[in-house]
Amino acid sequence: MPSTSVDHPTTPAAETAEPAVRRLRSNPWLTLLAVAFGLFMVQLDGSVVAIANPEIGSDLHASTAQLQWVTNSYLLALAATLILGGKLGDRFGRRTYYLVGVAGFTLASVAIGLAGSIEGVVAFRALQGAFGGLLMPNTLGLLRSVFPPKKFGMAVGIWAMVSAVATALGPIVGGLLVESVNWESVFYINAPIGVIAIVFGIVVLPESRNAAGRERFDIPGLVLLALGLLAVVFGVVKGETWGWTSAGTLGSVAAGLVLLLVFGWFETRVEHPLLPMRLFRNRALTIGAIITALNFFVMLGVIFFVMLYLQNVRGFTPVEAGVRTLPLSLASLVASPLGAALTQRFGPRLTMPLGMLLQAASCFGMLTWQTDSSYATMWPPFIALGLGVGMVMAASSDAIVGNAPVRDGGVAGGLQATTLQIGGALGTSVLVSLISSKVGSTLTGELTGAGVPSAVAHGLLEAKDAVAMGVAPVSGDMPAGLRAAVVEGSGQAFMNGVHVAVIVTGVLCVLGAALAAVGIRRGADQPAGH
Repeated sequence: MPSTSVDHPTTPAAETAEPAVRRLRSNPWLTLLAVAFGLFMVQLDGSVVAIANPEIGSDLHASTAQLQWVTNSYLLALAATLILGGKLGDRFGRRTYYLVGVAGFTLASVAIGLAGSIEGVVAFRALQGAFGGLLMPNTLGLLRSVFPPKKFGMAVGIWAMVSAVATALGPIVGGLLVESVNWESVFYINAPIGVIAIVFGIVVLPESRNAAGRERFDIPGLVLLALGLLAVVFGVVKGETWGWTSAGTLGSVAAGLVLLLVFGWFETRVEHPLLPMRLFRNRALTIGAIITALNFFVMLGVIFFVMLYLQNVRGFTPVEAGVRTLPLSLASLVASPLGAALTQRFGPRLTMPLGMLLQAASCFGMLTWQTDSSYATMWPPFIALGLGVGMVMAASSDAIVGNAPVRDGGVAGGLQATTLQIGGALGTSVLVSLISSKVGSTLTGELTGAGVPSAVAHGLLEAKDAVAMGVAPVSGDMPAGLRAAVVEGSGQAFMNGVHVAVIVTGVLCVLGAALAAVGIRRGADQPAGH
């Protein structure tokens, strides 16, 4: 029935413009391009900041503990808000909350550069993480609402490619900006990207939301989930410094797990849950969440110690180190759409195990690395890791979001992003802890084996934390021969730790491949209905 409203008079120009706008906002590929800008900004920021941290600490006279909170405050805020962001988008508008997230993330990034103090940087990093929690899940929620099931897998593959490439490009971009401009530019770079994302998003993104009616918002569930995630992630990120068996670490993680269990119990008894437990009845979705966490455990954990190896052990600049990891980025570029195509054809039952086995091969290949290894031994593991990560990311994202009903697309996106962040935090913390432990147990022996006098070697044990970062504890007044021996022994102790880390990671990848192959039944991984 024609509208009788007189608020929008019909003119020839309006008649032409309105269908044009509708065509723009009904094109799923333009939606994918629009959300790619916001996704690229968040993922680039996640890895670029690691390069800037030393300069931030030096310029703002920050202690090591304060510098850790530049990363930790972001992780905690992000983890606490991802599922909330997806739920808000599902209920009130995915386009709206995506754009709010982009705008807030952009403004917080500029504020970090202008802060002028470490306290300001930490505070605005937390705000940045909170807005990232609004942005991230609604990228997948928007894709789930506009792409038909047959094309959704390919869309997720491209989404995964953008995410993987942005993460891998972070060290290169960060190195160039820190070396050529200043550390603030690492955050200012988000301003032009954010402006493009907002303008383009306003023009092409369609609004989508659930017909929620008068359903009540699950405030108790929100509080339980946020507190549980905060406690778990806090315990994980502090485990490295407190010790994994310390009362603080165990207490924090245990408290978080109890809160999450209470949250799960509560969600089965509330009429309109924040995170519908019925989603986990789908086995492919549940296994996809586990494999997503493992995938980012491997990727972020391995990239972290690889950059330490390239910069601190091999002596490459941040830019040189970033360039040497380009095979990883290029492999991810190929693997994400390939993984999506394979998943669309054969389902995640094939693609997930294949990607996990490629990552296992990469980790076991790193066992050949030594302090003086040639680049010929490095690039094959980089390619295998990039291929594996890209394939798994496409398959697991499709398994999670593609198996959720459209009405829960944002929540499923939040679940995927939450498991991703927790896996990444665990990967960095656990692998650094493993390296530190092995360095502590082998440093004295490696130093004496390299020719360092026993008394000096025992004294240098106090520097094991520096050695665990790949830094040799040498000083300018050391004789040249002793300095060379300390560098050799310290480098070997660090490699001992790396070898333990890659063995553990490789075994976890094999177990993940087995879980995906056995756990996802043939024909049971079809997308849920709209």
